[in-house]
Amino acid sequence: MNTASALRAYRGPAVFSLGLRPFFLFGALWSAVAAPLWLYAFLAGGPVGLGWHIHEMLFGYTGGVVAGFLLTAVPNWTGRLPVVGRPLAQLFALWAAGRAAMLAKALAPSLADAAWPGIIDSLFLSVMAGLIWREAAAGRNGRNLPVAVMVSLFALANIGFHLEAEAGGVASLSTRLGLGIVALLIAVIGGRITPSFTRNWQIKRDGPLPAVAGRFDAAALIVTAVALTAWCVSPAHPGTGATLLTAGGLTLLRLGRWRGHATLTEPLVWILHLGYLWLAASLILMGLSIAAPRLISPSVGVHALTAGAVGVMTLAVMTRASRGHAGRPLVAGRTEVAIYGLINAAALSRVAGGLTPSLYPLLLTVSAALWSAAFFTFVFAYGPMLATPRLARP
Repeated sequence: MNTASALRAYRGPAVFSLGLRPFFLFGALWSAVAAPLWLYAFLAGGPVGLGWHIHEMLFGYTGGVVAGFLLTAVPNWTGRLPVVGRPLAQLFALWAAGRAAMLAKALAPSLADAAWPGIIDSLFLSVMAGLIWREAAAGRNGRNLPVAVMVSLFALANIGFHLEAEAGGVASLSTRLGLGIVALLIAVIGGRITPSFTRNWQIKRDGPLPAVAGRFDAAALIVTAVALTAWCVSPAHPGTGATLLTAGGLTLLRLGRWRGHATLTEPLVWILHLGYLWLAASLILMGLSIAAPRLISPSVGVHALTAGAVGVMTLAVMTRASRGHAGRPLVAGRTEVAIYGLINAAALSRVAGGLTPSLYPLLLTVSAALWSAAFFTFVFAYGPMLATPRLARP
């Protein structure tokens, strides 16, 4: 039985018929709710702190969406059967338990020093890492090993976040490691799917094809990995800044080789290029914040990565993959364009807030509202699609 046959043979609840369904749907819902919770805490002194906000956006939302994508993509990469039904429901329950545990710890002062919420939260990514290693090893494809390594490091960063927070209150090193892994995942996986989907779209229209991956792409990824590693270890060193600037420039050149300008008539394709552009911009801004700290705050580059690259790229993948696996046409409508406009406006507002301190509270509020609107729109538009069986194609 192959992947397609296994999916057709499944007879349980539709939401657990494919990895992306529960994680995309409830990950988006959690992201839409978490942003205003943090905004309320920031503006009105609510109980939810900065540490909770960082953790839930990085390891909660992003970790869930990455899991949904990999649970769907890895079977296609390895030729192995997908995780569906009860095992998928159990894995999703671990993710949901982590969100509940972390929220309970944030809201209950008596749990401030409790270790069990962190233990519960760490289970999901640890199990997910083990699952990816099992599939990569069974598929016997060395190309997938870097993804397994990155997911494992991401799980370790999450564990480190809890240990650092318990020891000193601010999990700076673990946060940088988690962000670095996410950026590298976007560089690697985004570097696979963006030119691939662009090529498929252009072939149907006899348009210009993206450049074939080669040594330049490998060099760009290596420099990006080195730059992000240096940033994790020594985020203020001049050498780190120079390497980040180089990585950002190479990422920008790599993006230009994919002929994104020729895809402007199809939002489902050009949004992937825009998400990758945010990655290049974040690397450049992070490098500039080291080279010229008086002009650019370190938070500017970080939020270009989180609100920009992560927010835009995840919604780009979520909309396209959801439509494809739900049997809908791979064509964007007004809803998708609205989602893409909202998330990019949220990212621009968040970055602008770091550049204009006098307007920071206003722009933070605007960014959080736009962010939540983008994800609530996805939930309302794609919820029925993800919770019901796939449409049969003629």
